[in-house]
Parts: sequence; structure tokens; C-alpha cells
Amino acid sequence: MRLFACAIVTASVIAASALAAPPAFAQADRTAASFWKSVQSSCDATAAKPTSELGRRIARTAIDEFTQFGGHQIDSNGRLFRFGLTEGQQEKDFAGAPQANLGDLGWWRVMKYWRALYGKDTLDMIEALGYRDASTAMDEGQSGGLLRVDAGPLLRSLEATSDPVAREVLREAALRAAVIDTPWSAAFVSFVIRQAGVTADGFHFSNAHRAYIYDAFATSAAELTNTASKQIYRACPVTTTRPRVGDLICHQREPALADASDAAVRERIRVELASNSDTRSVRRTHCDVIAHIDTRAHKMYIISGNVYHAVSARKLNLRRNLKLSARQHGNCSDAAHWSLPRPPTGTADAAGHTASCSLNDRKWFVLLQLR
Repeated sequence: MRLFACAIVTASVIAASALAAPPAFAQADRTAASFWKSVQSSCDATAAKPTSELGRRIARTAIDEFTQFGGHQIDSNGRLFRFGLTEGQQEKDFAGAPQANLGDLGWWRVMKYWRALYGKDTLDMIEALGYRDASTAMDEGQSGGLLRVDAGPLLRSLEATSDPVAREVLREAALRAAVIDTPWSAAFVSFVIRQAGVTADGFHFSNAHRAYIYDAFATSAAELTNTASKQIYRACPVTTTRPRVGDLICHQREPALADASDAAVRERIRVELASNSDTRSVRRTHCDVIAHIDTRAHKMYIISGNVYHAVSARKLNLRRNLKLSARQHGNCSDAAHWSLPRPPTGTADAAGHTASCSLNDRKWFVLLQLR
């Protein structure tokens, strides 16, 4: 009986101690909540202001580049209703014409974005890919290891070709291969921001979206201590902040975060930066420029590069308060009537369209807001 009483007293002491000293994760939860509450306040204050001149320039530059590229258009149901020029095409209409404006060549326009980012070093910063023996193999089941070649040495090796016509065609073929093989969406965003007049102290021009995404999170943290730099973007919660033209909206494609909420992804980045480590686990990302907001229709137009191999424009759904709708799933009614026979069990699924009929259904997790 005495042992039982002692056990009760001991349990009571332990419970009281637990209540008096909250576990570390509870403190961490309060820290995160306080951080994001303060950030949301800053985001809301800026969102309530008219769009800045810089925001309008960024949006106008993105629209102009999309128009000149002649890329794809995706409606608010996430369906591609206009298929435009792609990165590997020679011309907007058809190849083989006697003359062509260089600006009508898809690969040439993409090279323009790369050159704006890297200048004279561009050819050594992009690469062409291949698979060992793929050009000569006849067996489709044969395995080939990945091969990577920098475009610079590849193009320089072609200078030995004596025929000037053959030399130029081979150079262009190598450039087209490098343009297709090297992801260029971040180079496009960097091009747009630079063309709008932003300098390197205001934006991290990069071939990877995560560079300026993490910078925006760092800026949000620095603002809370009044130590923010000249960086033009802060990181804001994506579904609770009203977007403006010139902002960037970003999604992530990390397999490990497939089931994570947008808030969980943002908190992961905040914790990584707060730890002062070099960890950058949210790496597979993509950002679009917010180019136009139709307040009457509750729609938002966004533009980015390397979206289905083109500079593409999408229309996203907004809620009545003009904040991003969590529903970008589209109208899948026609998918139910897709009657193409499926392949036999054990082969690739030819009806993979059933996973999602919307090209806009992405894991949007952060709005990079112009400060």
C-alpha cells in the first residue's frame, strides 16, 4: 500500500514538473508561431500598398518576354489551350525557311537568358547530357550510364571542322542540346529581374531558384531585428498573403516533402537558416513571376521559363479576398471518359493523366514579396 502511495506521489511530481517545464519542442512551436505572426504582419502591411514601379517593370518585362517567345498558355483549369514555341525549336512556325530572325529561334532566346546570367563564361556553365552507347545501341533494354559534357569544350572541339556551314550547324546543334539538357527556369527569372533594373545587391541572380528563395527567408528574419539588407524580396506565407504584380510565387518538388504542408516547408527553411548551417534541403524548387491580377475574375497570371520546355503563362485561381486558392486542381470531368485501353499489368501506365488533370496543381509554398 505504501509503495502504491509512493508511486502516486512520484507520478504527481513528474506530471507537475512536466507542466512547469514545457518540453523543447513546445518552446520551438511558440518561437515559430511568433516568427510567422510577425512576418505575416509585415507581408500584410506591404500587400495593402499599391504596386511599386519596380513591380510593374518586373511584370511588364515578363509579359514582353513571354509575348516575344510565343510560349504556352495554361488556363485556370490547368489545361494547356495554346501550344507555343519550345526551347529546342528552330522557328515559331516551321524549320527550313531561307531566312529567320534570330529572336524567333527558341534555343537562341534561352541562350539570351544564360548570357545575361553568366556573360562570357556562359558556355562553360551549361552542359549537354548523353547515355553511354545510346547512339549505337539497338537493344531498348540495354542500360547506359549518364554522360555529361560542358558546352564550352564541346563547341570548341567543333572548330576543327573545315566547312564553315557544317561548323555553324554543328555548333547550333550542340547549343540546342545544352539548352534542352540544362534547366533554365531560374536563369529566366534572373533575366527578368535584371532587365527590370535590379542589381546584384538587391537580388541573388542564379541558375537555382533556391538561392533567392533562401535569401528571401533570410530577409524576413533580418527584418524582425531591423537588420535587413537591400534584398528586394521577403518570404511570405503563400495562401494568407495577397499577391501583387512583380512578386514571385514558388513551388517545391522534393520527394521527401511530398506530403508536407506549405507551412511545414517554410518552417523547415526557417529552422535551417536559424541554425547557421549550410543545409539547404529544399532544393528542387521553381518560381514564376506574377505578371497580372484580374481582380474582377479572381484570377492571377504568372509567367516563367522552362515550363513544359517554353516561356509559359498560367492562370491561377484566387479566392474572393484575392489570395491564392488552395484549389488549383481544375475540372477533371473529361478524364472520366478517357477510354484509351491501359497496358497489360507489369508495363508502364499509359493512363498516368488520371493522377492530376491540372498543370497548375503544384505544391505552392511561398510568396516572395517585393518589399
